[in-house]
This record gives sequence, structure tokens and C-alpha cells, in this order.
Amino acid sequence: MPELLLPRSLGAAWLGSALVVQMGCMAAVTRPALQAGVSWELAQLRAATLSDIEYAYRLTVPRARDTPVTGTLVAEFEWSDDRGRDLVLDFKDATERVRKVSANGAAVVWRVSDDHLIVPAAALDSGQRNEVAVEFAAGDEALNRGDAFLYTLFVPDRAHFSLPLFDQPNLKARFSLTLEVPTDWEAVANGEALDRVLPSPQPGAGAIHRFAVTEPIPTYLFAFAVGDFQITTARRDGRTFRMFHRETDAEKVARNGDAIFDLHAAALAWLEDYTQIPYPFGKFDFALLPPFQYGGMEHPGAIFYRESSLLLDESATQDQFLGRASLIAHETAHMWFGDLVTMNWFDDVWTKEVFANFMAAKIVHPSFPEVDHDLRFFLAHYDRAYAVDRTAGANPIRQPLDNLREAGALYGPIIYQKAPIVMRHLERLVGEESFRDGLREYLDTFRYGNATWPDLIRILDTRSDTDLAAWSAVWVEEAGRPLVEVLVEVAEGQGDRGTTLTVSQRDPDGRGRLWPQQLELLLSYDDEDVRIPVALTTASVTLDDGAIRGRPRFLVPNAAGIEYGRFRLDSHSRDGLLAGLPSLGDPLIRGVGWATLWEDVLDGDIAPEVWLERLLVGLAAETVEQNAQRLLQYVRTTFWRLLSDDARSAVSEEVERALWTGMVNSPGTLKATYFQAWRLVVFSDSGVQRMRRIWSGDERIPGLRLAETDFIALAEGLAVRGVADGQDILDQQSARIENPDRLARFEFVRPSLSEAPLTRELFFQQLAEPGGREREPWVIAALGHLHHPLRAAHARRFIGPSLEMVEEIQRTGDIFFPSNWLDATLGGHNSSEAADIVRRFLDGLAPDFPHRLRAKILQSADLLLQTR
Repeated sequence: MPELLLPRSLGAAWLGSALVVQMGCMAAVTRPALQAGVSWELAQLRAATLSDIEYAYRLTVPRARDTPVTGTLVAEFEWSDDRGRDLVLDFKDATERVRKVSANGAAVVWRVSDDHLIVPAAALDSGQRNEVAVEFAAGDEALNRGDAFLYTLFVPDRAHFSLPLFDQPNLKARFSLTLEVPTDWEAVANGEALDRVLPSPQPGAGAIHRFAVTEPIPTYLFAFAVGDFQITTARRDGRTFRMFHRETDAEKVARNGDAIFDLHAAALAWLEDYTQIPYPFGKFDFALLPPFQYGGMEHPGAIFYRESSLLLDESATQDQFLGRASLIAHETAHMWFGDLVTMNWFDDVWTKEVFANFMAAKIVHPSFPEVDHDLRFFLAHYDRAYAVDRTAGANPIRQPLDNLREAGALYGPIIYQKAPIVMRHLERLVGEESFRDGLREYLDTFRYGNATWPDLIRILDTRSDTDLAAWSAVWVEEAGRPLVEVLVEVAEGQGDRGTTLTVSQRDPDGRGRLWPQQLELLLSYDDEDVRIPVALTTASVTLDDGAIRGRPRFLVPNAAGIEYGRFRLDSHSRDGLLAGLPSLGDPLIRGVGWATLWEDVLDGDIAPEVWLERLLVGLAAETVEQNAQRLLQYVRTTFWRLLSDDARSAVSEEVERALWTGMVNSPGTLKATYFQAWRLVVFSDSGVQRMRRIWSGDERIPGLRLAETDFIALAEGLAVRGVADGQDILDQQSARIENPDRLARFEFVRPSLSEAPLTRELFFQQLAEPGGREREPWVIAALGHLHHPLRAAHARRFIGPSLEMVEEIQRTGDIFFPSNWLDATLGGHNSSEAADIVRRFLDGLAPDFPHRLRAKILQSADLLLQTR
């Protein structure tokens, strides 16, 4: 007989239940399968024994945050287990939360093991359809509760933190949902809204919202949001869209609304045409949530977005407009890639993200015909991918995963930025039409089901002469990037005809790996530029093409903007490119050139002072906003992270003057781009005084209308810079803020802005408790204030404790929170003392410290460790 564990804390609720104790022999699920989280062994067992699952939830959501959400679940499923093993549901802290369990209409004795609620096999009928009912109090861990709203966020494995269910991606199920909420609240969920029934006269009763049964979806995509929302409705192409939001500025909503609905409709139309599969989930709602942890989350029928990502201010930049379009396209693409066809296990989570980003890059083209989209793709992906792949913490695109509790650690720039680059390589290998047709077959074959990366490779392999499995082995299964160099040799006495080029690649780790790819070399001569294609499939390729006319002024090995690697220039090309880059006519080559030289800066081949001077020259000549945006980012990083204090003081007024001049002379959204960059690098007394005048309204910027968020940022920036009346400025700014959500965020971060070190220290101490970290975007903003470069000396005391907390943060926070926490903690530091704190922490780690978490520390600390 398996061990019987009775709940210890349910009191009369438990004692009043009907109990049936099954005596005799029952086969227990093995101990390795039953551990915290969902193990691969448990997932395999359940996938083999469970099918055709339906969940029916009824939940009561009270207005008060400190009152538990309560509910019932009725789960129906086919069960086939001839070995008589117990049924294992997932539910965190079930001992305290479960009130009653029944199976097939009879009460059962249930037990708990780690995160699991176990129902005895004797209560079930193998080979039959079974029903398990659970009465419970929901856990708040994945219910993001505010005073006036609640929303769920269950990715990747957090559904069982709040609800009982089988929490693994390859047990897709149909969900039905009934919610009882305060009568003045709205509700949205995956399924179509069926009806809303007002309460009976019973005191405290709420309105009942019923939602239709969904198509089969994985547990991490089940979602609902309730609260004080406004609803804006629009029709596009015969489809109704509903936008739930909390924005109080009606003009802002109206100004953005048409574009938001148009972008969703355009993305749907493009994807239906590309996939030849109609939108698979019926209705299309989305909710804009002010404190949402991510840019967006692809719940079918109820996409959630961070409100500020879609409702843009009048001072928005081109990058923000493009970002909004890409985000909408990304989440809409997920309806097919991730929702319709879901990865079998989270080791392939990258497959849903890569196709969402890859498709988004294609979808936004028609909406922005004036934009160079090859340049957009390069700028959106390469720098961020390189920022991980160059580090000692680099990880492969596809990673093994033993337990879903570690799935959040798989997310990062390698999945979101490197993988789309690799997918673009694959599209070139297979051919654009063959690639599209292969994806259509993949989606049709596995619709409403699950698939693996090898499943897709097998489909594409039939359409290609290349061994795609071998190609995938290095590009997808391995971390890192090749080191690519070009040697120019000019034979004496033979003139231009004696010139040869040798293109070589080598493995920086010394393991002999080769990354096959197609390169395009650009050789820049005084009178023309020559482009030469190179198939780099071996360790080296030697060219003696007649187009090679002696040694060029400089050479760019990655001129197509699609190549991937560390492209190391020789000193001749480096100097020539650094001198000539601002005047080059091709915007893509300029973007590629600046990114290539940035790698040389990080490797110490270009001095930061020289680099900053060339950036300012480049900005003065740059006419393409995308490139200007990237140069401004390089200016900011160089100014704060690479310059010494003395060097920063020496150039601050020059930098501020260059950016202010660029703003004054720039049109449209580029003016806003320059203003935001200027605000972030202000250092001199004169610059701070100008910030004050702009915040107070004594100075206006012609052609740029600032929004409430701009004035909030100015007030915070003045406080961080230690102005004498900083607290008065914050008081006045608080009184100005009209939107309750923006005010709540401002008041949360305000202690991090204090001029008093003790106040900042006490605020940091509050972050040690999970309750102090509930609003993750607010926490990251506050950490940015604490660790601002101007306060770095004081903030060094926070680095060690922050690193010690990161394991708990990974356990309790959402998927991007550990990386964002680390970036915000280390991003303001450039001292050897800060670097030493990180090194001591890494050196002192126990052998069992999570290796992926160690890798994320190395990724976030790379610039600090490499330059100090």
C-alpha cells in the first residue's frame, strides 16, 4: 500500500469530506519521476497513459488581493495504465490548498509528493474515460494580482503553481472556464465569451462569466484576465477584435488604436496566406497590462501585452514603432507556431520562438515600405546574439532539459536573436519556396498536436540536397560562433594579378568545429567596391578571382548582413573601415561595419576614446534612423561602461552637445531618438540644468511634444544625478501623474531614487522577499536607479547579495527575470572592485549550483569582466 499522507491544515473542510481508503497493493509512480517540478520521466509516463483531456474550471476571484481565489476542477480524460500506477496531477502546495478530491463520483484518499497531487489507481478505470474533481484554493504565485485587476501567466511550468492539472506541453487539452468576479470588472479568456450573468441578491456575489471550450492547447497557454478594464472593439477583414486596457488617456488610446488593429489584421492575413491554414482559434482578443512581465504572451484568443509596448507616446521613436509592429507580428505568428503546433518538450521551446521572430521579420515589411528590412533584421538580431555567444556562458540553441522547473533558464538572446539568423541560413540552403512548403507540411501534419525539431528537419531534408542533420549539429546543437579571418597576399612584382585572398574559419574553443555558411566579401577600392561570394564549408578557401585588384582600402567579410561569426579584421582593414565608414553609401554596410568594429573595441583593438570620436562623426553623417539608433546605443555604452571617470568628465560636454545638435537638426521620430539618448548620457552641470528646465517647462524642444512618461523619466534622471531639490521634484512629479498604474509604478521605484543611502539600502532589503518583487518590470527599473553609474560606488554593496539571491529569483520569478535582474545589477558598473565581487562569487559556487544560472551570470557580467 502506498504511503498515505493526510492534509494537516484543512481542519473541518477535510474531516467533513467523504473518505474512501483503498486497501491492497497499488503500484506507485517511481521516486525519480516524483520530484519538485515536472520531470521528463513523469512527463513520458503521463504522455503514454493519458489522452483526450478536458478541464472544466470554475473560479471565484474576490476583489481583495489578500482573499484567496477559490475554485473547482473537473478533469475528464482517457486513462490507460495496465500496471495500475497512481494518477499524478501537478499542484504546488497541494497539502494546504486542496479541500476535496473525488474520482468518478466517489471521494478518494489522496496524497502529496513535492509538487504533485496523487490519486490512487484503484479509484480509476484503466481503458475507460475517467473524471477527477478537485475543490481547491488557487495559489497566488502565477496569479498576478493588483488592487483592480488579475491576470495569469503560466509559461513555462507555472500553471500548477496556481491550479491542479497535468502541467506539461505535450498533454494538450480543451479548457472550459467559468469565472465569478466583482460586478464592475470585465473578464477575458482563451475561449469565446458565452454569457455574463449578474449576481443574485445574495450578499457578496459577483457576476458570472462563462467561456466556451477551447481547441486543444497546452497548459502554459491557458489564460484569463479580470479587472477594471475598458474594452475597445474594431472590425477588420470581417473579424472582430477586442482590446482590453486600463489607459485613462482617451486621446492616447484613439491615437494608437487604428494602427494596433491594422497591424493585427495584417499579420493574420499574411500568416493565413503563408501557411495556407486559417486562423485556428476562433475569436481574437488581447489585453494590455501595465505591469506585464514581457512584451507579450501568445495565449490563443487572449494575447497579453505590456501596455506601453502598444500604446505609444507622441514622442515615440521609429524603433518603438517598428518594435510594436514586430511584437504584434511575433505574437500573432505564435498562433500557428507554438499554439497550433506545440513543441513536445521545452528543450524545443526555441522552435516556437524562432519562427515567431523569423515570421515577424517578414510580416512587418508591407507596413513599413520606407524601411530597409535587411538592415532592420541585422540590427535586431546580431548584436544581442553576439553579446551571449562571445561569452564564457554561451549556450546552444537547443538544450537538453530534465525537468520543467528549469525551463525558464532556456530563454534568452540565443533563442530569440541567434535562432532566427540560423533559420535564415536554413531558408537559403533549402530555398525559399521549398522552405515555405516544408513548413506548411509541418503545420498540417502536427496541427493541434506536438512536434520536435527533428520532425521538422526530416520534412525539410526531403527538399534539400544538404545533410540538414549534420548542418543542425553545429548550428543548433552547439554553442559559440566561428572566428573568421581574411588574409590578403600580394605577390611581389606581379601587380594586381598576383593578389590572393584566403578566407579561414577556426573554432575559438579549439575543438575543430566548422560552421558551413555562405559569405559575401566586400573589397573597397578607391574607385569601386567589389563583392565576391564565398562558400565557406571547409576550414579555409583561397581565391584568386580576377576581380581582386591588389590590397583594398578595407575588406568586409560579412557584407550580405546575414553571415554569423566573429569577423576579425586585420589592422589595415580595421583602420580603413574606421576612417571610411561614416561616408559609405550603403546603409546595410554601415550597420554591419559598425557592429564588426564594436567587436574590435570589446577585444581591445580600438581604444574607447578613439571609438567614441568616430561614433560622433558617424552620427553627424548618418541619415538612416535605424543606424543612428544603434550608434547612439554604442555612445551610451562607451560613455558609461568603457571610459574612465576622468575621460568621461573630459568629453561629457562634447557628447551632450553632439547629441543635442543631432536632435535639433533631425526630423520626425529621429528627433525623439536623439532626445532619449541625450537624456540618458547627461553628465555635465550645464546638461543637468537643461534637463531641469525641460522638466519644469521653462524650455521646450521645437517639433517634439513630450509625454507624461518623458517627464517622469526626466524627474527620475534629475534625482539620480543628485540635484539639491531632487525630492521636491519627485513630489511635484507624483502630483502630476494622472494614470493610477503609472503613479503606482512611480511610487514603487521612488525609494531607489532617494538621495539618502540608507533609504536605498532599506529598499534593496525589501527586494529580498518575494512579495517585494511581484511587479518585475518595476523592480528592474528600480535596480537601474540603484546601480546607475553615478551611484555605482555605493551600489557595489548590493552586488554580492543580488548574486546570492539569483537562484531564488529563478525559482520564484518569471522566465526573463533572472537575466534582467543580473543585467540591471551589473549594467551600471565598470570598476575592478565590482568585477572582483563577481569573480569571487563565481569562484565560490558549489558544484551543484545550476549550470544554466552560472552561464547567465557570465553572460551579464561579460563586459565588466572583460574590461576590468
